[in-house]
Amino acid sequence: MMKRRKKVTTIATILLVGILLASAVGMASAHFTMLFPGKDMDVTPEDYIAKEVGETKTIWILWGHPYEHILFDCPEELDVSVMDPDSVVTPLTPSEITVEGVKAYEVSFTVEKLGDYVVYARLNASEEHGLIDYTKAVIHCGEEAWKGWDAEVGQETEVIPFTRPYGLEEGFVFTGKALYNGNALSDADVEVEKYHTKVLGDKIVGEAEDMFSYDPPMMFTRVTKTNAAGEFAYTLDEPGIWFVGATKEIEGGLARRGVFIVPVLDAFPPKEEAEAAAPVGLEELKSRVKSLEDKVAGLKTPTGEGAPGFGVITAIAGLFIVVYLVKRRKR
Repeated sequence: MMKRRKKVTTIATILLVGILLASAVGMASAHFTMLFPGKDMDVTPEDYIAKEVGETKTIWILWGHPYEHILFDCPEELDVSVMDPDSVVTPLTPSEITVEGVKAYEVSFTVEKLGDYVVYARLNASEEHGLIDYTKAVIHCGEEAWKGWDAEVGQETEVIPFTRPYGLEEGFVFTGKALYNGNALSDADVEVEKYHTKVLGDKIVGEAEDMFSYDPPMMFTRVTKTNAAGEFAYTLDEPGIWFVGATKEIEGGLARRGVFIVPVLDAFPPKEEAEAAAPVGLEELKSRVKSLEDKVAGLKTPTGEGAPGFGVITAIAGLFIVVYLVKRRKR
């Protein structure tokens, strides 16, 4: 009897370990290394801009789920560097901090040149997630100083942007290429996830769980794939901070993922200005429609003729044109 119980316990333990490992693998895709400029979790696209030369940028480094705003203690094995617009690399020393009750890190550097600084990190999350994460973010400085944003920094797995990663509005398509050891990473999964603040994250996750109870995470992490040349494209349809990560799966070893952080601005010109101007134009067009309708109603076909007079035809044509314009404005 004792042997049987021991055997059952052993099987249960094996099953439990298997379930936990499967869960860890499943969650790994939702974890990202977050590089946030400033000392605030209300990070915005403008935070990735240095307003002038001489400005010091402080980058928070966090580990967790951007979409749901779930943070975990950041793994200790972390390397961070910054490449300046002239491809000069400077290693940065992370200092441990606490953010929302979890362990995080911060680094700082001074923007000394016009152009683009690439901050990049290597984070080893092998113990819990079987993953080494390579993440990049661009800090831009200077009017039309668009130099260095597409730099290759030499990460084991790396995303090289084809689309300049600043000055992007919601609805823009982000394109890039994934590399593994400098070669095209073909047929790889590319995860795309947007960051939310805690309050908004809780609200949106709750809505997703209600609406898509059969698979809520499909709304958290979107997935596309690279082609044979390692290229990919994805439409970033909302303003905010986006994470785009391509993963190299290694049989029997740690997965390697290259992540590029893309700040996306609100639509420009601002929607409020367009919406404020639209009602005036629509009311004017509606008034013209009413005027033409009255005119058409007051015109009569000449007695004894089989076709309407020229005035009637002109009025009807004008009516159709104005109605068409109204419909276009409504769109």
